[in-house]
This record gives sequence, structure tokens and C-alpha cells, in this order.
Amino acid sequence: MNVLEMHNIHKSFVGVPVLKGVDLAVKQGEVHALLGENGAGKSTLMNILAGVHSADDGQVIFDGNDITNCTIAESEEAGVAFVHQELNLFDDLKVFENIFFNKELVTKTGRLRKREMIQNCEDVFQDLGVVIDSTVTVDCLSASEKQLLEIAKAIFFEAKLLILDEPTTALSNEEIDHLFDLINKLKSEGKSFVFISHKMPEIFRISDSYTVLRNGEFIQTGKISDVSAQELTSVMVGSLFSTAEIYKPRKMGNDILSVQNVSGPGFENVSLNIKKGEIVGITGLQGSGTSEFLRSVFGELPIFEGDVYVDGKKFSHINIRNAMRKRIALLPANRRENSVIPDMSILENMYISEHEISRKNPIIRMDHELEKYEIQKQRLDIKALTPHNLILSLSGGNQQKVFFARWLNTDADILLLDNPTQGIDVGAKAEIYKLILQLAEEGKTILVNTQEIPELQRIADRCAVFYSGKIVKILSHDEITEHTVMQYATNAIEVEEAKPV
Repeated sequence: MNVLEMHNIHKSFVGVPVLKGVDLAVKQGEVHALLGENGAGKSTLMNILAGVHSADDGQVIFDGNDITNCTIAESEEAGVAFVHQELNLFDDLKVFENIFFNKELVTKTGRLRKREMIQNCEDVFQDLGVVIDSTVTVDCLSASEKQLLEIAKAIFFEAKLLILDEPTTALSNEEIDHLFDLINKLKSEGKSFVFISHKMPEIFRISDSYTVLRNGEFIQTGKISDVSAQELTSVMVGSLFSTAEIYKPRKMGNDILSVQNVSGPGFENVSLNIKKGEIVGITGLQGSGTSEFLRSVFGELPIFEGDVYVDGKKFSHINIRNAMRKRIALLPANRRENSVIPDMSILENMYISEHEISRKNPIIRMDHELEKYEIQKQRLDIKALTPHNLILSLSGGNQQKVFFARWLNTDADILLLDNPTQGIDVGAKAEIYKLILQLAEEGKTILVNTQEIPELQRIADRCAVFYSGKIVKILSHDEITEHTVMQYATNAIEVEEAKPV
């Protein structure tokens, strides 16, 4: 029996069609993967279901009732819960206050029934097998605990269908296992899920069925067991997609970045020499110190001890401004939180870093900026109608290209990329890989932090594996395999601390 049916859904924004007659059906007690590249219409379709947007045409049937063009409150009342990638929680409120926000239990005199709310929270956590203290503030929780809190909140108010938008982005492998165990438990109790993700292994692990959208159109639906990852990816991008390695060896220069016995928050005694034009992958389990290492080299986080050399000269007084002047750039993780300036246009987001370090000429000449924009647009193949649109008008992959351009405009020679393909669809990922290799061919030096080993196999000359804040092994390109990396990343084999080469 279908718990959800969406028929012939149409939606346009400012006259631009975003959904063109889309259908979606989700059965009771199943996990249904909603797939497609960024900009395919997935979020718009789910926002129509959740009451955020109204459909221009079409019908939505949920649990046997017509909820076409309902409000957010009406959608929630019907039993739909949307767990967004950017979690909708209040960090400065306690856990139980988040769950009961705007639905507080009160006495006849208007006093809060705190003990009852806390007990109710603890009861639902126990039922779900979730260990969270109901009385702590949300900012004390880990990313996975916040994700589980959102799900618990939905279950407490009797949601029948949960929309999970990229739920594993900030989770470790162990935390993903816990989340999937919870999803399977709830599925066995009759709950349904719409699962939005770009990670094929997770899609095939947790999903029962799928629907693919492309360019706002319904393309294909079926059982996950009836397709391969290769076939599904090809359907998503609209052409035969190749997972073949695109790595090409290239000539490199002398050492341009050298870190010697560097320690900082989350890492210690790290030594690494990197050549001009080299791509070095950095990987390890979540919490191994890889991201903190990049952020410290850029000056965002402090370096407690050790030395950094850029082009043979000691880099003293490390801070962000000095790093930028040394032509070092950081593309941070969590694009929406750390890169996007939502109230600014595409053009403004592109040129802001350049003018931050160019204090000699503070006047922004729009004709010059537009000329540089066109150069970068062509160079990086940025798909945008006009540079004056807001940055949020772009898909995730095109946003990331704008941030690459942001740093290329500063003439950066050393690019520190922290999870550069996070939240980006498979087609855009391939474009980012080609861009990274192209930049290395041009002489840029690149450090890439990622937990996705296939990425490193496609682009990295070497890979430094971190465990518990230390580099435990440096692998050549030919040595980079899932099995080998995980052996060192989990300390499954005893190794000596890797020496810089």
C-alpha cells in the first residue's frame, strides 16, 4: 500500500519551470531513494510535500488524504517530517525544549510541565535505542546525536513518513551504522522514508526502491535490487557515466610547502613535504585531525609547535591574512556554513577574497570584475544565467566552482581543499576532479582532505593517512586502495609513524 502518491506535479519560479509533471509513490514501511543531480528538483518536490511551496498543478495524496497545497503545519499534522541537511535545531535550547518547541506541555495556569516533557523525551529515546541526555543544551551534542534528535522529534509527534536529506554528510562510519539500524527498526514498525543522498554505497545499503529526477522531470522508478550503481548513475546524469580512473602522472617542481613536526588542535607531530604541482590526499576516520591540520596551515586554527615553510622560507606569524598573502587558500568543508554568503550575488561571492587582501586599491570596478567573472566562468564551466543572481540560485556543484574561482582570483598557488565534493552530485563531482587535475597541470599545489577513497584514486599523487592525529602512512598513487587505507586509518596493523618524503 502506498503511503504517498504525488501525481503530475508542476512548479515554476519566476516563470522558470523547476518541476515538469513529476510523479512519486512511496510504499508504507519502505526506504525510497529520491535521486538526481543537484538542481534536478528533489528539494522542490519535497518542499511541496512538506508545505513549504505550493504546486502549480498536480495532486498530493498522503495516507489516503488529499493534502495538495497544504501548509507546513498541515503537512506535519498529517504525519510528514522533513529532516533537513542543515538541521532545524536551536543550539542554545535544551534537548527537551527543542522537541517540544511551540508544542510545550503546560498546566491550566500556564506553567511549563518540565518533568513530564523530560520524561516523555527519555521514553522515546529509550524506545529508539538513542542515548541522549534530555536536559543538556543541543550545542553539547555531536552531529550524529543532533541527527538522531531530529528523527526522535519526528517520531514523538507520530510522523508516518520522514524525509532525510543527506543525513550522513557529517557522520562517521560508526554513526552511520547506528543511524541505519534506527531506520531499519522504524521501517519494521511501518514508518516510511524518502532518502536523499549522493552516496551510492549508502543508497544500495539502506533503500528498497528509487525514483530518479533529471532537469525537473520524472525519469525512472523501480526496485534497488533490479539495478546496479553504474546503471543508476547513468540514469541520473543522462549519459553513460564512467567511474574509470582519470588520474594522470605529471611533472612536478621543487618542494613548495613543507611542514615539520607541526602540532595543533586534534593533530600532533605532522611532517610532510609537498612539491609544486603535486596533489596530496589527506584521509582518516572522522576526528583523526585531517581537517584541523588544513585549517591550521591556513591560520584558521593555531599551531602549537613546529615549523611551516612556503617556497623554502619559514612562514612565521601564521594567520589567515598572512596565509592569503603567501598565496595559500582554503576551500572549507560545509559549503553552506563556511563559504556561501547567501545575501550576496554570484559575482560578489567570487571577488570578495581578492579585495580582502587588496587594500591598496579598495575601489571595486564592476567592469573589471565582470571581465574576470567571464574568464573564470568559461575556465571552470560555471553554469549560471547571470552573475547578478544570488549565489543560492546555483546548484551545489556550481557554487563550489564559484568558490574555486574566488581563490583563483587571488592568484593562490597552494589550495587546501577540505571535503571539496561534499553534498555534490556524481556529475558535478567528476567535473571537480577534472578541475583539480587541470589546476595541478597548471602548477597549482593541492592538498585534498576526504574520506572517499575512490576520489583519492582518481586524483592523488600520494595519500597521507592519519590515525589519532598523526600521519601513520604515506601511500603512493598505486598503493591507494580502500583496503590499504582503512588498514592504516583504523590502526588495524601496527605501523611506524610515517616519515616525510
